[in-house]
Amino acid sequence: MIQQENLDVRTITLGISLLDCVDSDLGVLNQKIYDKITGLAENLVSTGEEIEKEYGIPIVNKRISVTPISLIGAGACKTPEDYVTLAKTLDRAAHTVGVNFIGGYSALVSKGMTKSDEMLIRSIPDALAATERVCSSVNVGSTKCGIDMDAVRLLGDVILETAEKTKEADSLGCAKLVVFCNAPDDNPFMAGAFHGVTEGDAVINVGVSGPGVVKRALEKVRGKNFEELCETIKKTAFKVTRVGQLVAQEASKRMGIPFGIIDLSLAPTPAVGDSVADILCEIGLEYAGAPGTTAALALLNDQVKKGGVMASSYVGGLSGAFIPVSEDQGMINAVTAGALTLEKLEAMTCVCSVGLDMIAIPGDTPATTIAGIIADEMAIGMINQKTTAVRVIPVIGKTVGDTVEFGGLLGYAPVMPVNAFSCADFVNRGGRIPAPVHSFKN
Repeated sequence: MIQQENLDVRTITLGISLLDCVDSDLGVLNQKIYDKITGLAENLVSTGEEIEKEYGIPIVNKRISVTPISLIGAGACKTPEDYVTLAKTLDRAAHTVGVNFIGGYSALVSKGMTKSDEMLIRSIPDALAATERVCSSVNVGSTKCGIDMDAVRLLGDVILETAEKTKEADSLGCAKLVVFCNAPDDNPFMAGAFHGVTEGDAVINVGVSGPGVVKRALEKVRGKNFEELCETIKKTAFKVTRVGQLVAQEASKRMGIPFGIIDLSLAPTPAVGDSVADILCEIGLEYAGAPGTTAALALLNDQVKKGGVMASSYVGGLSGAFIPVSEDQGMINAVTAGALTLEKLEAMTCVCSVGLDMIAIPGDTPATTIAGIIADEMAIGMINQKTTAVRVIPVIGKTVGDTVEFGGLLGYAPVMPVNAFSCADFVNRGGRIPAPVHSFKN
């Protein structure tokens, strides 16, 4: 499973509360944040490496998530530039302890933005341009609160500005920015990880992945009926989750930090044989995007969850199947073949774990169009009571047909066409889309 089918623990993520770091003095606040992160995460990377060697299980990433920074900086930050100093402190701490990403440069604005929230959001382009390992997220909607369209509209501009400020690296900053509806407090995966305010002081969350393992298992049941197909996925997900459970418990014991959750997400990588799209093809599709794709993905996502919850009492985060375009060779092939469009990907997000993920779009896409794409995806999450997200990358200087290289786990992507018709009058209305009627359950 490990050597031939790319089974790995995708990440050990240490969640850290920064609530006790709050201070009205910006310099003191920065120092408190740095000290707490470097103190708690001092042995995170070495612990992960020890577990890898002892059990022979690859642990690809060691990461940190922190309390949403808009909450921590509210008393000290008077300008967006003040928030950028906090981003630089997070980046410095990440370099010191050796983690590859730190998440939580975030704001939670599903019902409205405070001045602090808005300043943080406006600071995101400069923060991501000035740092290497910081990831940012903004939760703009929820089933209980509706969708903050002022924040959605602002983020259209922010994403374009981030693309412009990181254009020398093919607008890579946008790959570290995700917009959520119904964001979970305990997600260990980047770029959307943050340590929720309902969490304890520190917690170990583990994300485990294995698309190649599932595909290899399904090869043995080709032509069999749906019952056998579902049983195979479920049993395989069970095995994969048990691997994550072992790693999480070991990391928790060795670091003396409580175990939080296992996130069982089929998260693809650019490596051959590590693709969610290939699983869909093994189920019976010529390409991801063909008729039947949404049904196949719904089946896959559900069986992964069922297998996972039988393997651990604490399954959380996102847990299901991810469909990032640039990180999945099968998705890239489907886009190149003309089988997969942005609209079909949106339909698929109704039944998978997250949303429109790692999609390169033309650099001249209007900010209002980006806001409209976000609004559509947030509405799917709000109405269906599920997490949805948008991570699109308007690549400055690139157009449809070009290819963008992001490198590493982020892979590469063909630039996809975007509907050219305007939604400017809609997204410029301002205000908030109300919560749906079925949110009233008291």
